[in-house]
Amino acid sequence: MIYNQEVANHDLLRLDRAHVWHPYTSFINPGLVTSVNHAKGVELYLTDGRILIDGMSSWWSTLHGYNHPVLNQAITEQLGKMAHVMFAGITHEPAVKLASTLAKITPAGLNKVFFSDSGSVAVEVAMKMAIQYWHTKGQAQRTMFLSLKNGYHGDTFGAMSVCDPHSGMHNLFHHSLPHHLFAEAPPCGFDIPFQESHIAKFAQHIQQHRQKIAAVIIEPIVQGAGGMRFYSPGYLRRVRELCDKNEILLIVDEVATGFGRTGKLFASEHAGISPDIMCIGKALSAGYITLAATLCNDKVSNGICDNNGIFMHGPTYMANPLACAVANASIDLLLNSNWQETVANISQQMKEELAPCKDFSYVADVRVLGAIGVVELKDTVDTSKLMALFIEYGVWIRPFGKIIYLMPSFIIDKENLSKLTSAILKVVATLAK
Repeated sequence: MIYNQEVANHDLLRLDRAHVWHPYTSFINPGLVTSVNHAKGVELYLTDGRILIDGMSSWWSTLHGYNHPVLNQAITEQLGKMAHVMFAGITHEPAVKLASTLAKITPAGLNKVFFSDSGSVAVEVAMKMAIQYWHTKGQAQRTMFLSLKNGYHGDTFGAMSVCDPHSGMHNLFHHSLPHHLFAEAPPCGFDIPFQESHIAKFAQHIQQHRQKIAAVIIEPIVQGAGGMRFYSPGYLRRVRELCDKNEILLIVDEVATGFGRTGKLFASEHAGISPDIMCIGKALSAGYITLAATLCNDKVSNGICDNNGIFMHGPTYMANPLACAVANASIDLLLNSNWQETVANISQQMKEELAPCKDFSYVADVRVLGAIGVVELKDTVDTSKLMALFIEYGVWIRPFGKIIYLMPSFIIDKENLSKLTSAILKVVATLAK
């Protein structure tokens, strides 16, 4: 049996190597690829028999871990009714319930919900909303967006155009994308008091280009794939004020930060602001089926739809019933739990157990916010090499750039979280050798 499993695993990896192109890799030299047979709780069971503790929540999506019985039941029950139905001219209970819930739990005023397939597409939808809003208002010249350096909003072309064009992962496509405006990343850390000088360049962009800017688009409080940077809520509050003063729409990208990850249900709550448009995804469907949504307020929806205007977007799998059903079950699980205390406990444990990493001279910073733990190095890491080391220690952690980070599922217990933090400390210690 062991021999047959080994043969099957080898054959699977051989076929994978021959045909499958994995994300952010070279097909010629893809680096480490690990085969997973099944998953449960916070554990990934590899086809070679090893078990890994997942520290990534499968790119920040598996809020309640893998194979959760309540979520399995929700999706199974919906499957018995219908797996999918087009959303043009048709509605269904899972989508209506989900939209109603999202309108209740998101920041005040966000009461219109447009469903889509992924976080990147949710950003595309938000950008189209902003442009169409101003077009309807008779200001068709307002097609530019103001974003931040070190920002990341997705891999599709519109989303790439508002990512950092030079130091971001999409700089290769800079000359093929629409050119927008970029201010310096917030220099004020989460716990650093905000000063007006921190936002001077941002404010200058608004002053100079306000008649051309359709919207500001920003990741609230946490810049994710751009370096896991945490910034002051005061900065975000000032962004909202500047947008209001200059009659510019504000889009917040909560795809990575939504559903409790930062210690607030949505990161915008740290600043006590409500955007005009919000993008959500990832944890929305708890890692089961891809689903995202773009929410907006009455100002945006009425602006677009004045004089019988219609919004020009419609994904084939929009509001997929299976995805909506599992999203409803996931949100119910979250809101009916003591998730604030859970996240606070995860946060405190990571602060304590990652702190020794600060003692290494090649570590630039160690920071934690909510259920996000970050060890930032001074030099770029060899991702495949470090992933292989982490697997040896029985954990699944995928570094990028100079960043080693954790975003565990909320169901993780202290013992397994310690295995993750201990593995990071051990791997960081090897970097000096």
